[in-house]
Amino acid sequence: MEFDINKFTGTSFTPREDDVPVPDLAAFFKGKAEKDEQGNDKPPVWRVRGITGPELARVNEAVQMNRNRGAIAEALVSAKDEQLTEALRELIGNGDAVPDDTAKRIEMLVIGSVAPECSHELAVKLANAFPIEFNQLTTRIMKLTGQGGEPGKPKRSSGTRKSGSRSASAT
Repeated sequence: MEFDINKFTGTSFTPREDDVPVPDLAAFFKGKAEKDEQGNDKPPVWRVRGITGPELARVNEAVQMNRNRGAIAEALVSAKDEQLTEALRELIGNGDAVPDDTAKRIEMLVIGSVAPECSHELAVKLANAFPIEFNQLTTRIMKLTGQGGEPGKPKRSSGTRKSGSRSASAT
């Protein structure tokens, strides 16, 4: 079977999205829960998407940045004062307590979260307070990424335009 380069390059792709139920985070969601067919509350969901190639590269770079922070701390402080070295690591942003896989998943959750949007601070808090949900969300992002983009027209997020009309000025 021959790969149709023209068909592939002429196709528009959008990242795959999915809702991940997060019942243990229900206390942190606003509003009333939706009801299922039996009248029971549906669990809240966290919407995630697959990430693109450049975004995946950023995720992989998070591992190197995690390692570099530790190396910087080691270079700045002699090994004679372990407490100061660890304090400097924490000040830089990551201590020994952040494994490479966690640093990678934090970046993945920040990039791959659709709703709610996820900051680094939120991702770190989620990883520490709800590690199972954190792992489920990032695993789903990896699965969606592995499935590739969905062929077809891009999905519209809303009818509202993101920015206003272009300025008439040259600056």
